[in-house]
Amino acid sequence: MKNERARKLKQHIAAFEQSNAWRSIRQICNTMIPFFLLWYLAYQSLAISYWLTLGIAILAAGFVIRIFILFHDCCHYSFFRNRRANEILGTITGILTFHPYDKWRHSHSIHHATSSNLNKRGIGDIWILTVEEYLSASVWKRTAYRLYRNPLIMFVFGPFYNMLIENRFNRKDAKLPERLNTYLTNIGIAAVSGLLCWAIGWQAFLLIQVPIFYLSGAAGIWLFYVQHQFEDSYFEKEQDWDFVKAAVDGSSYYKLPKVLQWLTGNIGFHHVHHLSPKVPNYYLQKAHDNIPAFQSVTTITIISSLQAIRFRLWDEANKKFVSFQEIKHLLVKAG
Repeated sequence: MKNERARKLKQHIAAFEQSNAWRSIRQICNTMIPFFLLWYLAYQSLAISYWLTLGIAILAAGFVIRIFILFHDCCHYSFFRNRRANEILGTITGILTFHPYDKWRHSHSIHHATSSNLNKRGIGDIWILTVEEYLSASVWKRTAYRLYRNPLIMFVFGPFYNMLIENRFNRKDAKLPERLNTYLTNIGIAAVSGLLCWAIGWQAFLLIQVPIFYLSGAAGIWLFYVQHQFEDSYFEKEQDWDFVKAAVDGSSYYKLPKVLQWLTGNIGFHHVHHLSPKVPNYYLQKAHDNIPAFQSVTTITIISSLQAIRFRLWDEANKKFVSFQEIKHLLVKAG
């Protein structure tokens, strides 16, 4: 039965796995051009009011998220049929979003291959402990975990750490092409930033770039967080783990207002994306709407997604996320 379900889903979704060059080019135009225009307007608005600058920066941050979705599709080789075209655009958009293309593609491919597998956590995902693991952990590990899962750390300091520190260095076992791509990305970021500082002054550059950088980064972490951290998600150990269930039951449908859905490149249809990363972002909704099996997936809204803040630990016994408060009595018993 399990294999039959997987076969049918694979058969249905195959119709949406081919990219369309013209649609991809159109997305580049309606994403990159508005972003550069908004950045210029933000600079011009500094002479009027910084509040106006911040308003424009918020909108520009939305387009950075959309640029990241293009980058993300390129990492899956789903934006263009030509592999080299994906790599070139992925590196360019990686510079704009502060993400090294080859390094991120590697970790993200592992995330897709191991999502919801309790035996294969730690690469390309959010740190998750089970209730049992947390209770048996040392005081230092519990403290580190609580700090990591604290919203202030994750969504305020997290974007700066992720993009300014973690993304700037290669992993230890990275091969030469990946290392060179990270160096190229870092040089590109330094060159673009340096040129803008020279052209408009470092103060003006930071007043514009920092809010765009932070807001897009925090929103990106939030999107990644809520699409796998919902109460009745799916996590299993290796022997019981199933790729299709991990994709369909372990990823949510984040139902956003149309404007936000457009700015986030349909990534809310995360269940579709996890089942087949080959589906380009502009076909995700169409795949969701036309495949019957997707009509019963877990759906969250902006309001309901706020509950995810309290989900801290995976309860293996009851198959759901719980808060620290809910296991406080167990912690007392464990000492």
